[in-house]
Amino acid sequence: MNKLKIGDLAPYFSLLNQHNEQISLQDFQGKKVLVYFYPKALTPGCTTQACQLRDNKTKFDNLNIIILGISPDSPSKLTNFMQKKNLNFILLSDEDHNVAEQFGVWGEKKFMGKTYNGIHRISFLIDETGKIEYIFEKFKTKDHHQVVLDYLNQ
Repeated sequence: MNKLKIGDLAPYFSLLNQHNEQISLQDFQGKKVLVYFYPKALTPGCTTQACQLRDNKTKFDNLNIIILGISPDSPSKLTNFMQKKNLNFILLSDEDHNVAEQFGVWGEKKFMGKTYNGIHRISFLIDETGKIEYIFEKFKTKDHHQVVLDYLNQ
């Protein structure tokens, strides 16, 4: 994994969202964007993280922050996730994990004695000019939203 660093220009990307519509990072130029990578929709940790963002979306809106969740799930699985959990922000499908690789969050993981490649749960705050302003790596899924909000409110 060769993760991006603070100050790096965020890679250009264009992915399908939960409605099968093409969404690009450039669509949000001039705004701050929280790009959060998560391993798999409808799993316990990913659901907790997404629901905390959902429940605190007004706070992010008040700070003019766009939330984009990216996983290797298909658009149809993202639609299911959105509907079942009543999510209120954009989810993007990175099935070939190309965007995750560009951000440096795709790599070796270990779980229950098995080694495999997957997405590491890392979030990037991208500033209005498209540069990485901050990287969130150390958090529990239930606290992710608060870690980001604390940074934004400092």
